[in-house]
Amino acid sequence: MEKDLETSAWPDWFDREAALRDYETTPAPVRKDEPWRFASIGALDLSEFIPAAPVTNEGRIIVASRGLEKVSARLVFGNNSLLHEEKTMLPEGVVLTTLEAATRDHEALFKKYFMAQPVELGSHKYAALHRARVSTGAFLYVPPNTEVALPIEIFHWVEGALASVFPHTLVICGENSRVTVVDRFESIDGKRAFACGVNDLHLGPGAKLTYIAVQDWSHDSLAFHLNSTIVEKDALCTALTANFGGGFVRGESLSRLVGERGRSEMYSINPVEGKREVDQRTLQDHVAPNATSDLLYLNSLDDTSRTIFAGLIKVQPGASGTDAYQKVRNLILSDEADPNSMPGLEILNDEVRCSHGATNGPVSEDELFYMQARGIRRDAGRRLIVKGFFTSLLEKIQNPALWEHLESLLSKRLAVD
Repeated sequence: MEKDLETSAWPDWFDREAALRDYETTPAPVRKDEPWRFASIGALDLSEFIPAAPVTNEGRIIVASRGLEKVSARLVFGNNSLLHEEKTMLPEGVVLTTLEAATRDHEALFKKYFMAQPVELGSHKYAALHRARVSTGAFLYVPPNTEVALPIEIFHWVEGALASVFPHTLVICGENSRVTVVDRFESIDGKRAFACGVNDLHLGPGAKLTYIAVQDWSHDSLAFHLNSTIVEKDALCTALTANFGGGFVRGESLSRLVGERGRSEMYSINPVEGKREVDQRTLQDHVAPNATSDLLYLNSLDDTSRTIFAGLIKVQPGASGTDAYQKVRNLILSDEADPNSMPGLEILNDEVRCSHGATNGPVSEDELFYMQARGIRRDAGRRLIVKGFFTSLLEKIQNPALWEHLESLLSKRLAVD
């Protein structure tokens, strides 16, 4: 990959050279590395990818950036540049801007929270590449005791064959604040690309954040999506990831509960087919006592697709009263599909309640027969069953408008009327 990138708007203290050295000196993953167990290491070759050029059809991208009907604000990024912004209903004091502007206008907040947590789940090398190459992204600060009533929607687009993009979303929620963020990752032309994205979510005491990520890169793209979530006292983070696209997708999500009675909800829906591979690694890190985490990941696998899940619930010595759950369910649609699930526990305190598990199962022939008996074709019946499988998780989203939007995206993805 070439090293040239437009970074003139960034300050000198943002040390890209150190990050680039970190990337270049960190060994590439190998199959025997435990954080990369079962992964297709050969998919990680970056040599063919090039820096993304400016988009050629800005208007088309802006027109396509319409998801939710009502939003508080909308940002549209394309090929590592901000293309469009709307800020119609943001309360006073809320800051929604680009990362490069935040380095200048909100330097203290940026330095405190930008990629503040170490990447612990295997992709340190690619996090370093992200830091070396990121040129823009979304910065959101919600001050204490402030509620953003309607969601904030952010689009990250890629255009061009073998283009490289580095999307970033940094969300800082002040004490007792409320906000919903919808991150969309899209390909405008369906060409193979490389995405290396990061999101940092920081919840102050009593804050509530709903974060939705919908990934729909082209089906032969290579993508990393690295998440860090910090939950303080009495805060609640509900995070849902929908992986609709990508050829090889590596998702890592670390949720660290550092305040008593904090709660982290980690959800994911992943319809996978063809030769696609979705590899997800998670850590529910309980540092404070009496905190709760709940993880539910749902995968459907067709053709020769693969999914990998490796998750760990870690209970630190001081985290008595922890209540933690982890469940992965795989719906198998093909004899050649390959699900791999590795849930795990590391408990360093006796006064806890933790459980984990994984299940694999085929589509019910009885359900298919029932549908066929009522005139529904077998292939349509399968799609309806898969939709119902995922919809059971979407129902955990409490906002009706957001739920309906996600259900619509899922129906479109599964070609269900």
